[in-house]
Parts: sequence; structure tokens; C-alpha cells
Amino acid sequence: MGELFERDGVIGDLHRPDGEPVGSLVLTHGAGGNRDAAILRRAAAEFTAAGLLVLRYDLPFRQRRPKGPPSPSTAGQDRDGIAAAAAAVRGLSSAPLLLAGHSYGGRQSSMLAAERPEICDGLLLFSYPLHPPGKPDRARTEHLPDLRCPSVFVHGTRDPFGNPDEMRAAMELVTAPHTLVLVEGRGHDLAPDKSDAVPAAVSAVTSAFDWG
Repeated sequence: MGELFERDGVIGDLHRPDGEPVGSLVLTHGAGGNRDAAILRRAAAEFTAAGLLVLRYDLPFRQRRPKGPPSPSTAGQDRDGIAAAAAAVRGLSSAPLLLAGHSYGGRQSSMLAAERPEICDGLLLFSYPLHPPGKPDRARTEHLPDLRCPSVFVHGTRDPFGNPDEMRAAMELVTAPHTLVLVEGRGHDLAPDKSDAVPAAVSAVTSAFDWG
């Protein structure tokens, strides 16, 4: 379950591994969810079992109201919230820190990493929302060339926010080390309790950082 964590405006659940952490994962949710989303719960459990300290937390827009999507006008505040969560976890462990998130949370984490390369040592992005469904001309790729840390993208082959070919093309913009993990037959939610999305993410992150 994790322990309730509240500090400097950060609200979440902290999952501690047995022994000294080999890394830290600062993990947040998509536009329609919160920190209790199934993908976050399973990721927290499996990454903690792999030796990482995991903070599963709510973005500022979700702290302000329990339902509803974020507003584009307050996306900067959400990135500030991600930075605050990263700083809080840095205060708990000196291990390498990854920003991680599902959909909107992952996109904002990656934008923050592009703006402030020192903020993290890596990225884990579940279901990166490459474009709005049905609107491939509105690709959200402007910041991808500015990423400087290793990145792992975990994406369903039936995700309407970006098909495999579109994701592969987007990956060509990323000059830093990166891995694209495709989850066969899964959509945007990745069906974490029915697919290997999270175990595949753990394996890819472990390989990228040589923790295993």
C-alpha cells in the first residue's frame, strides 16, 4: 500500500524497498486519473520489489479537484509539482532518480526533464500521448530533441494517441539513449493487470541503468 507522504505541497504514497534503494521512481498519473490508477499501483509494487524507492503522487491539478481533466493554462503548475516531488525524493535517497508517469503525467515529466536536465537521471513514460486521438498532425514532439537522459517509453500497439510507426518516428527525434517497449494488443490504459506492460518496463529500466 505504501505510506502516506505529505511534504511541501506534495501528496502521495511512498513505497520503500527492502534495503538501500538502487534507484528512485517519482511516479504520477494521467489526465483522467489520480495516484491510485491501476498502472501506478502495479508499477509501484513491482519497482519497489526490484529495489527502488517509489513515490506515487497526485499532480497539482488533481489536488485542486478530485475529477476532471487538467487545464492547459495550469500545465506549468503541474510541472512545478513534479519538480517538488523530485526534490522531496532526492531528500530521501541519493540513488539515481527517474521521473515517471502515465500519459499526461509522463508528458509533463518529459517536458520538465527537457527544460531542466538536472532534475532527473532518467524517464519512464507509460503511454506517451504523442497526439490527440485522430489528430496525428498535432504531434507533441517539440521538446523531444532536448531530452538528455536515458528514457524508456512503454506503449500499447492499439493506443489511439500514437500507433507504433508514429512512435518509432518520434523516437528518431530523441538523441539521448532511449528504449521503446511495445505492448502487443493493448490500448492507452495498457491493461496493467492483464498484460506484461509493467514487468517489461521494469526489465527495460533495469537494463538501461544496469541495476540488475
